[in-house]
Amino acid sequence: MRDSAEFTRWTTEFEAKARARARAGDPDDAGGATLHPDLVRSIQRFQVGESGDGAHLIAKADAAGDPVYAAAVRLFVAEERNHARLLLNLLHAAGEKPISGHWTDAIFVRLRRGLGLRLELMVLSVAEVIAVPYYRALRDGARDSLTTRTAALILADEQRHIPFHTHRLRLAFATTPAVFRPLIRAAWWAILHAAVLVVLLDHGRALRHLGSTRTEFARDARAFFAPICAAALSPRGPAPGRPDGDSSNMAVDVGKPGVRR
Repeated sequence: MRDSAEFTRWTTEFEAKARARARAGDPDDAGGATLHPDLVRSIQRFQVGESGDGAHLIAKADAAGDPVYAAAVRLFVAEERNHARLLLNLLHAAGEKPISGHWTDAIFVRLRRGLGLRLELMVLSVAEVIAVPYYRALRDGARDSLTTRTAALILADEQRHIPFHTHRLRLAFATTPAVFRPLIRAAWWAILHAAVLVVLLDHGRALRHLGSTRTEFARDARAFFAPICAAALSPRGPAPGRPDGDSSNMAVDVGKPGVRR
């Protein structure tokens, strides 16, 4: 009952954010947008990654047997699809078109779909961890106001998503024997490092254009991931962030890469 109550609060938070978005509306794109070609290619690839329908994740959440959690997952998926829509609007404002697919997203999707809920959330959490420094760099480094506003909206959502997934993972790992936790931790870190490498190879030029070096991005992703991994795998670790935007230092906005504020 306590777990359901916790996810009821997450559901309430997702619903409140949806109402707030509806009231505020989308960023004004009447003035268009100006994007460097490196940013266009990078945003196109992230837009593809955000555009999935989440059907497999929803099915796994339904199968987990907690309808409250399943409802929260549906609201999470709706936010991710809204990110895809916002990025599509940004591309259109810049006179650019989306792409239909990209090899990195294809691999990521196939990996997630072949896993159970717990392992899918581990992979999904890594994607969210990568998204935070990326959208932060886009927000702080873009020289275009529509890009900055769009990135800020998505970043705020991504920062809430991570404690949501961490909360569920902490519950899922609660009964995992201690002897297996170091192995799970090592595998999770390996996924993180692989994802960082892909981003650095695929988006390095865009990050450089935004004023973020590859070293800074990798360092920030690792520093951000460490407390998330600890919270999910340690029974005595820090509690996941509360569903009121306070992420217990797991999803803080640290400004430009490498600079805490």
